[in-house]
Amino acid sequence: MQAKSGIVSRSVSSVSSSRSGSFFARLLAILSVAVTIVMVDSVNADAEAANPKYAGIVVDAKTGNVLYSENADRLQYPASLTKMMTLYMTFEALEQGRIRLDTPVPFSAHASAQAPTKLGVRAGGTITVEQGILGLVTLSANDAATALGEMLGGGSEDRFAQLMTAKAHALGMTRTTYRNANGLPNTAQMTTARDQARLGIALRQHFPQYYGYFSTRTFKFGSRTIRSHNRLVGSVRGVDGIKTGYTRAAGFNLVSSVQVDGKTIVGVVMGGASTPARDAQMRNLIATYLPKASSRGGSSALIAQAAPAPAMIETPAPVQPKKAQQMAKTITAAQPPVSAAAADLSLPHKGPLPDARYKVAETEVAYAETAAPKSDNPLVAQPMPAPTKVKTMTFKQQAAVAAPKPTPASMPSEQGDTSVDTVTTASTTPSPTRAASTSNGPTGWVVQVGVSPSRQMAMDLLESARSKGGKALASAKPFAVAYAAGGDQLYRARFGGFDDQRDAVNACKALKKAGIKCWAAAQ
Repeated sequence: MQAKSGIVSRSVSSVSSSRSGSFFARLLAILSVAVTIVMVDSVNADAEAANPKYAGIVVDAKTGNVLYSENADRLQYPASLTKMMTLYMTFEALEQGRIRLDTPVPFSAHASAQAPTKLGVRAGGTITVEQGILGLVTLSANDAATALGEMLGGGSEDRFAQLMTAKAHALGMTRTTYRNANGLPNTAQMTTARDQARLGIALRQHFPQYYGYFSTRTFKFGSRTIRSHNRLVGSVRGVDGIKTGYTRAAGFNLVSSVQVDGKTIVGVVMGGASTPARDAQMRNLIATYLPKASSRGGSSALIAQAAPAPAMIETPAPVQPKKAQQMAKTITAAQPPVSAAAADLSLPHKGPLPDARYKVAETEVAYAETAAPKSDNPLVAQPMPAPTKVKTMTFKQQAAVAAPKPTPASMPSEQGDTSVDTVTTASTTPSPTRAASTSNGPTGWVVQVGVSPSRQMAMDLLESARSKGGKALASAKPFAVAYAAGGDQLYRARFGGFDDQRDAVNACKALKKAGIKCWAAAQ
């Protein structure tokens, strides 16, 4: 019996040893694979950093501190990172009520003909704005980006690109120029890693109600299930977007936003040699610099947003695809620039009222003055140029078989200094009924509420503003001043007759409370 017991004991011991050895073998294999992955990622990251086309930056989104930077201000091709600005403009139009998520987006022949990747909508077809957003954040659909750009640009992608560039400069993206809505190759379309980091932060801070679209991993379009190109979403803890991009000239680009344990960073990798190398570099940057980010601060927006302004572009109101709608040709007061400042500056989201107007050649624009940055942080210390005012053109949204055709861009160039404009603009010969209102107007302080392509529209704009301005405009004198811009005759809609700056500023405040954008200036 003892002998048999010993045999049984040795058998059990042998089986236990065998199982234990098998477990450790599997564990070693798993560890070996993990180590291999880490080593490969490390090698890829090192190789990427040595890539001559490489540029990268990591920014603490709460403080604006630059945690890492390499070639961050070198001009690069954005590729599909361009769609981040297309989405910014779309979110802005949604927030202003110019479009809705269910607004139909018509596809012109130009939009439909864009190179893949794309949704494949035929000319004359439509999608909703929401489908367009999802198509951009997942598939990076070039045709959908162009269609959105044409709709928001009054029928012209070229004009929309001008609006994109103006918005970029207003956000402090001073080295960025856009030429199309999708990022397909154009040698004049340039940006920097720093500018893209700024845009990534602005998207999160300005449109939190729409930012969640960037974390979409799959999108159902017809019978297709489209998966996101952003492989870090869902695979790296805390990554919630934002956008990938690739062209042969640009290389592999990626902007990533990360939120973990109260810390938030935005990383940018541009000019990557391959998708795996680019992704590995971003993982390496996240692992290295997220622990160094601050979990405090962020009480003020890093990229401060100006108060909403009337739309510079009229976009179609939500209609059924088979209904046609004529868009009005109008220009309203230009939107004030979006000032950029570090959170610790505690700048207000709404800039102060100007006490002087800006002078430039044939046309003028006065905006809220931006306080000089007090931070040495290179991300937020750049001067803010004024955004560009854009003249819109008329286009029709036809029945389901038709789509708008791109029209030539028309946009006066505007930048400004802070000097007082002492130049008096000339006016055209007034009609008998409008003689008093179309002169250069009263001297002293004036309040401008917009610019229109006709005298009648300018006066109508003034009458509408007066009805909402209350007592502040009771003694004000409405008048329109004609001026030339790019060969076109435009009319500034103004109120005059204010005794001093304080009265003009108070009148402008009353108008702003009523939802009318304006600025006060010395006539």
